[in-house]
Amino acid sequence: MIFVGEGALLWRAVRHTLDSGRAVDLVCGPAADGGAAPPGVRHLAATDVNAVADELAAACTDGLVWSVNNRMIFRAPVLSAGLRVLNVHHGPLPAYRGMPEVALVYAMLGGEAEFAATLHRVDEGIDTGPVLAREPYPIGADEPYHVVMRRGLQVCHRLFERCLPLAAADPDWPGDPGASVGAGDGGYYGRTALARLPLWREHPEYARATDLGFLAGYLPELAEALG
Repeated sequence: MIFVGEGALLWRAVRHTLDSGRAVDLVCGPAADGGAAPPGVRHLAATDVNAVADELAAACTDGLVWSVNNRMIFRAPVLSAGLRVLNVHHGPLPAYRGMPEVALVYAMLGGEAEFAATLHRVDEGIDTGPVLAREPYPIGADEPYHVVMRRGLQVCHRLFERCLPLAAADPDWPGDPGASVGAGDGGYYGRTALARLPLWREHPEYARATDLGFLAGYLPELAEALG
């Protein structure tokens, strides 16, 4: 199997896969991230996953591609290569598509008491493919953003651990029963939504929902937008 993405969440998934006795054919992501690759794991540097579609297809021994903490958008070159691409998305789908770090701010501003990690099959849209599994978790009424986000990342990895053997064992795995309930367009939280966040400064939950804490250095776009 192949992994596409970057950062600690990706490499934690890669190491878990190796520890479980499964092969990792290739990891694709930003060049600067290659130094984190475990011994024996090939890292393919790319800023556009579609530009290396042929290399991914040639390297993949089981037809399975995991997208974990991945900002690159899969398009036809990869999606038509006969690969099954599964994405771990931090956010309940279809309600919160797009950039997870932005979506979580809006969820907290909207008074959500719950968020979720979602596993879905990637299609031509952005976070619009069929939902295979979800793992909800609570948002405490007084918890700052950085506490909630850290919990969410842990839940994302837990979801990956649970679904890895299921997806690896069955190419036609349909997902958890009822996981796809609630299909629809939902909301999209991209850079336009990011730029509008300062308009919410007078909201009573703004300080809590934008308290990045130790995560400020890991979320530079969000930190810059919040000023």
